[in-house]
Amino acid sequence: MDTRRRSSLVLAAATAAAVAAGGLIALTATATASAAPTAAGPAAKASAVSPFDAAGGASVPFTEYEAEAAHTDGTVIGPDYTQGTVASEASGRQAVTLGQGQYVEFTLTKAANAVDVAYNLPQGASGTLSVYVNGTELSRKLAVTSQYSYVDTGNIAGSKTHHFFDDSRLQLGQNLAAGDTVKLQIDSGDTGTATIDVADFEQVAAAAAQPADSVSVIDEGADPSGSGDSTQAFRQAITDAKAAGKEVWIPAGDFKVTSQLPVDDVTLRGAGNWYSVVHSSHFIDQTSATGNTKLYDFAVFGDVSTRNDSSPDNFVTGSLGPNSVVSGMWVQREKCGLWLTGDNDNLTVEDSRIIGTTADGLNLDGSAQGVTVRNNFLRNQGDDSLAMWSLGSPDTGNTFTGNTVVQPNLANGIAIYGGSDNTVSDNVIADTNALGSGLAISNQAFLQPFNPLSGKVTVSGNTLIRTGALNPNWGHPMGALRVDSYDSAITSVDVRISGTTFVDSPYSDFEFVSGGGHGYDVSGVTVDGATATNTGTVVVQAETPGSATFSDVTATGTGATGVYDCPYPADLTPFTVNQGSGNSGWSGTWGDCTTWPQPGRGDSSGGTTSGSTDGGTTSGTTSGSTDGGSTGGTTPPSDGNLAQGRPATDTGHADVYTASNAVDGDASTYWESTDNAFPQSLTVDLGATRTLGRLVLKLPPATAWATRTQTLSVLGSTDGSTFTTLKGAADYTFDPSSGNTATVTLSSAAARYLRLTFTANTGWPAGQLSELEAYAS
Repeated sequence: MDTRRRSSLVLAAATAAAVAAGGLIALTATATASAAPTAAGPAAKASAVSPFDAAGGASVPFTEYEAEAAHTDGTVIGPDYTQGTVASEASGRQAVTLGQGQYVEFTLTKAANAVDVAYNLPQGASGTLSVYVNGTELSRKLAVTSQYSYVDTGNIAGSKTHHFFDDSRLQLGQNLAAGDTVKLQIDSGDTGTATIDVADFEQVAAAAAQPADSVSVIDEGADPSGSGDSTQAFRQAITDAKAAGKEVWIPAGDFKVTSQLPVDDVTLRGAGNWYSVVHSSHFIDQTSATGNTKLYDFAVFGDVSTRNDSSPDNFVTGSLGPNSVVSGMWVQREKCGLWLTGDNDNLTVEDSRIIGTTADGLNLDGSAQGVTVRNNFLRNQGDDSLAMWSLGSPDTGNTFTGNTVVQPNLANGIAIYGGSDNTVSDNVIADTNALGSGLAISNQAFLQPFNPLSGKVTVSGNTLIRTGALNPNWGHPMGALRVDSYDSAITSVDVRISGTTFVDSPYSDFEFVSGGGHGYDVSGVTVDGATATNTGTVVVQAETPGSATFSDVTATGTGATGVYDCPYPADLTPFTVNQGSGNSGWSGTWGDCTTWPQPGRGDSSGGTTSGSTDGGTTSGTTSGSTDGGSTGGTTPPSDGNLAQGRPATDTGHADVYTASNAVDGDASTYWESTDNAFPQSLTVDLGATRTLGRLVLKLPPATAWATRTQTLSVLGSTDGSTFTTLKGAADYTFDPSSGNTATVTLSSAAARYLRLTFTANTGWPAGQLSELEAYAS
């Protein structure tokens, strides 16, 4: 959150990321999470779930293509959730790095005549990428630069250099059909290397014609070449249009505007946001306005490459006045898209793109009433993408609905800080990074006078994909959807959360926390309907007193267990999870408050619970597994595969590729050790001392797994502490053409604990195993 409120205030650097980072740092004294999950496979893996495949979100005019799913001879990076890495900020946490002569080629599924590319260059680099259509090189190249990347915010605790990606767009000069190909390639004379994240292809309509009853800025002397300063021409056009009751027309062209414009009770209309482009880092800045201001169908590109919270480097700062409209805009390379204060009652912001801001995308900074923000696409914000912050006066009766938010890289996708009767509905949020959740409902004040949450908060129909992150200051995760009594209790507030979809949350889904470390209550929360798929750790992460009622919440593929319930400070009453009807897949409770569940795919019920999945209460912590990624297991089998379903541990693992994957009976899942950290070991508890004659080692059978040789030894133990060598270190080759398996023959060894120690792998700098099968003969 950019906390520039108004020029009369002298503000500390109290940003959303900064203050969110600080409060719970003491928690690390009692429980420390592992580093953020990281992973990178042996070959290009299938693309992650796309935000455009989900129900809800914005109806956008483009089709997005992931580089890692395209045809390429470049290097696929990721998936990686590690703060400060390029892949961690990419869509789906994967991208493609190109060197000289390398390419990524997209095959279109819909008609298009233009493309916008999200890319990264090494710091300090700039240049071009060559573009080929159906094998023929275009005369125009795609301009790329690192100028607007690599943002440092040293005043924000826990932040690292971030904001790695930028966007560049190009009209292709021809209409392409489904099946046509567009290739981005680094040729001689282009930039030396580049990482491509996504390409958004669209069919751009022809430029609109000047409407009747409008005043053209060109007629007032504006320079459409972008060379001259058009500020005065724009101002004169605004004056003349208002006097005559007409609109201001911005035709196709590039226009330089070097200082803010007095835009109040007037309409500015462009020929389309691919045609009418204004270059301004300070377009509108006014503390009050009478209203009925309309901004339609043009682009505003700033020149902001840093973050200075004392500078109004925004598309809109302050007030547009009541009953105003912002529609069809493209805003890029500003500090903030819209930082709104004063009277903006009944404002509508719709059908727009806000890309590459170094701070917030849009922030309702107090006193907003009846504002609707709908059907917008936001990417690559350096703070909250969309926020309501009730400073001074409460934000009341506002709605964020049907927006798609992707890749905010230092805070939340959507955040509500205080206020009354606000709604967040039918949005899609994906790939949040450090210091933020996908969606936050919070009493974090930042500054005073702050108006805490009151009345009713409605959060419905939202989809959260790969959201939540490891907070480097807390030393533990922030959930995908966070309810946070940071500076004051959330009580006597009707918080309604319904119809939420969680996909691949790297850590937890719901988090209830008092982020300032005070242990303030969170109560009055009702969760009605949610699905959670492949959650990294737990469905509910509760760290403060209070309660919530859950109904029709279903989870599959949860990494550790159902509930983590460990208050901070530790002497406080645990959170109460009231189980309504229709819950399934998350009945267990984490049993050790001195450790944090680690990401993985373990038993979805985990631990034990004092309640049930169709009614009752789960409260406090009870006995259960304390080995985050381990599987359960009861009596070991007397014959057959002795390892399947048994508890498994490792010396380290990447991302969700935990030890439990190697004993789950599914060859398509796998364990992968920490990269570049040999030796690495995988250990399985067989439950009793068993006679072992043969091991079958498997990797996924897919042909994408190229042939590799792994060097490993086999050790055994009867007590879990003293191990002897059962088979010395040897090379084992895994070849997909023959099933990707290897067999290890033992001499009737006896062991309860079976350990494989990996020291080399020709296919990837880590140990890898999809199944460890152990047989008596």
